[in-house]
Amino acid sequence: MEKKVLVLNLDHTPIAVVTAQKAMVLTILEKVSVLADYSFLSIRTIDQEFKYPAVVRLDEYKNVPYRGVLLNRSNLFKRDNNECQYCGSQKHLTIDHVVPRSKGGKSNWTNLITACHRCNVQKGDKKPEEVGMLLRKKPFKPNLSYFLAEYAEKNAEEWVPFLDMKTVQSG
Repeated sequence: MEKKVLVLNLDHTPIAVVTAQKAMVLTILEKVSVLADYSFLSIRTIDQEFKYPAVVRLDEYKNVPYRGVLLNRSNLFKRDNNECQYCGSQKHLTIDHVVPRSKGGKSNWTNLITACHRCNVQKGDKKPEEVGMLLRKKPFKPNLSYFLAEYAEKNAEEWVPFLDMKTVQSG
C-alpha cells in the first residue's frame, strides 16, 4: 500500500491527503515545505533518492471553505467504531435514529448511531430511555481531524503530532 501524505495549510490546519507523487511535485515547485518524512522509506529516481514525505505544509495560506465531514453510512460506522452503540456487537449493523423520526428526530450526526439489528428492533419507535436502553457514548459530529487521527493511528504515526487529538466522547 502506498503511504499517503497529509497536507496542512500555512496555519497547520489539515486540508487534504495526497499521494507522495503529488507531494513531491508540490515540493519541487516550492509550493510546500516538508515537515515530516516516513522513516525507512524513500522515493528513488534513476540517479537520485528522496525522503518519502509524510506531512507537508503549504507555503502560502489558501482559503479553503470547510465543508465538514460527509454524513453517510460509512463515516457513521467509522465514527462508532463499527459497533452497536447499545450493546457493542459488531454483527448485523444498521443505522438508528436515537430520537425516532416519528417523534421529531432529525437525520444528523447527533441523532444517528450504529446499532445492531436486534437492539434496533428492541428499541423500535421509542427513545432509548423509554425502553431502558443506554447509549455507550453520546453521538457527536466529527471533524476532519478526527478521521485523520484515526487513519494516522493505524497507518501514519508521523501525522499524529500535527493533528488534534481525538476527544473521548462520553454518554
